[in-house]
Formats: sequence, structure tokens, C-alpha cells
Amino acid sequence: MDTTITALRTTLLRIPWAGEPPANGIMPPAARELLVLEIQTRGGIAGMGYLQPLAGGLETLDACMREMIAPKLLGRDATEVEGIWQTLWKSTYWLGRAGVAVFCLSAVDIALWDIVGKRAGLPLYRLWGKCRDEVPAYGSGCWRGLGREGMIARARHFTEMGLKAIKMQVAHIRPWREDVRNVHAMREALGPEIEIMVDVNMGWTADTAIQAGRYLDEADIYWLEEPVVCEDFSGYRRVAEALRTRVVGGESHFTRFDMRPFFEHPLTPILQPDPMRGGLTEMRKIAAVAETWGIQIAPHCFHELAVHVLASIPNANYLEYMDWNDDLWVHPAIPVNGVLRPPERPGHGLLFKPGILRDCRVGGFEAKQH
Repeated sequence: MDTTITALRTTLLRIPWAGEPPANGIMPPAARELLVLEIQTRGGIAGMGYLQPLAGGLETLDACMREMIAPKLLGRDATEVEGIWQTLWKSTYWLGRAGVAVFCLSAVDIALWDIVGKRAGLPLYRLWGKCRDEVPAYGSGCWRGLGREGMIARARHFTEMGLKAIKMQVAHIRPWREDVRNVHAMREALGPEIEIMVDVNMGWTADTAIQAGRYLDEADIYWLEEPVVCEDFSGYRRVAEALRTRVVGGESHFTRFDMRPFFEHPLTPILQPDPMRGGLTEMRKIAAVAETWGIQIAPHCFHELAVHVLASIPNANYLEYMDWNDDLWVHPAIPVNGVLRPPERPGHGLLFKPGILRDCRVGGFEAKQH
């Protein structure tokens, strides 16, 4: 079957929240924004990738895709996944190495793997070499803006689904002493058997993280996530050395190159790569390097994609189950009894509901091979 790339199409979506917008103090509350990429091949197989930038930039991503990405894809063989990754990485290097260029590269990478999986008739986790049937998930979305009782109620929603772990937020809109009281209240409400992850979203300095973290140690939390800004690797090390609790991070870092200090000083036992910051190809490379240092992988968001990676690697930790996009998919990825099983559909197995693509479209472009 001819897998030459003949067309590329983007669809920009602006979708109202199905319920209340996330009360996290970071994301704009107006609507969900996504860029959906479709890559068409001469033999008729199409692959889909997508981006959810979370904080604006939808049209900027589309412009990059049109100007810098599409011309380098048309006419290439879609099974050249690594070769195309390298082409896009090197050709956007002066403007890239992070940010918009790598986001666009990631959407392409996701779509190409979708094509390869469909061409082989295999789901991605089997294509890559299955390691497990299911992956544990934690319920994410106990937003700091909900207040103490609201966060506890949200956590109970997840535990009633059968999840054995939840994540709550601290920092940004609350003083750290109130955050500490909220975490201890969560532990009291959930009991000793539920794991509690705590996400700072880069909202503290290292000094504050150490001061607050010593009280959080007493609540037996599973991890303290992104305690400092992503560039502050020395701060990460200071916090990790001062606390009993695991210190984790990586979601704001782009590619294994950006994460190199985590490997050079392996004090962070779990890394959280984001598939929008390097694609599935890069996440698998990060996982391979991490295994060398005894580091596990717990990807940032996008559990519906990341389940394939974690089901195919030996050093999987947790998936982050964020339910805010369950209404977008023909087949939503919802954990059962605390675990998520990868779908058996070829490729990544994801399809947006046709009505969403039709009714929520606000832009996009199409490029074809001449």
C-alpha cells in the first residue's frame, strides 16, 4: 500500500466546556481549544494527531504548521517516522528546540504513528512491543479554586469510580500554609489507602517548597510535582534532597535534551513527559533513557494517547486521567477499577466525534501535493 503523504489538513476547534471550566487559576476559562491534524496518504490511509495548547496560541500553531511543517511533509513516506521527526527538528531548529515548532512536530508524529499502526493492523502498544495489559491511573482535577471541600468532593468522585489515587493542587491562588491544611484535610477524608499527588504547577520557590514540603511529608503524599519553575534544576535538587516525599516533574520540558539534568542528577524518580512536547517518538526515547537510571514515567495529561506508551514500556508509573475531554471522543478512554486498558483498534484508536469537528470548527487549512 502506498503511504506517500499527499495531503495535510488542520481543523481548529473552540469547544465550550462540558461543565464548569477548570478552577485551576492558570487556564483561561472561555473554552477548550484544539488543533486537529489529518495526514492523508496515496493509498487511502489517514492518520490523526492533535494539540491542546491549554493557554492560547491556536492560530499561531496553525501558521507554523502551514508555513514550516506542511511543505516538508508532502511527498514523504508516512512510515519514515524517525526520519520525518529529524527533518522537522533540524529544519525548525533556529526558531524551535521548544515551543510552537515542537508542538507542531508532535502533532505530525502522533498522526504518522497512527498511519503506521493502521498500515500494520495493530494498536500502537502492540506495534511497539506490548509490556502489559493495563496501566494504573489517578484522577486529576481536584482544582485549587474549588476550595477545600470542593477538592475533597472531586477526589471522592474519582475514588467512587474505583481510582486508587488522586491529584490536588497547591500554590498560585492560596498561601502555602492553607495549602498544607488542605492536603492534610484530604488525607483525613480519603484515609491511608488512597495515594495523593500534590501539584504545585511551578508556583513556589525552592525555599517555600522545602518549608511547605516538610509539613506535606507528614501527610504521606505520593509525590510533590513541579515545585519550582522548570529551568530551576538546582532548585529541584535542593527540594528533593530536603524532603522524604518524591519530587517529580518534566511536563514543561521539551524533549530528552531539555530533561538531561534530570538524568545527570537522578534525584527525581518519576518524570512526566508531555506528548505535545516531542510526540510519541520522543516520549518513548525519554522512557528508554529514564529506565537506565531507574526512573519511571507518568506522562502529563493526554492519557488516551499515553496509555499506548505506558503499556509498551517496563518503567510505567501512573496515567493522568483528566476527564475534561471525555465528551469529545467516539470511544472515550475511561479507567475501570483504577486501571486503563489500551484499545485494540489499529493505530492510536482515537476519533473525534464528527459533530465536534463540524460544529466547533473556527479555522484551519489544507495543503495538497501538486
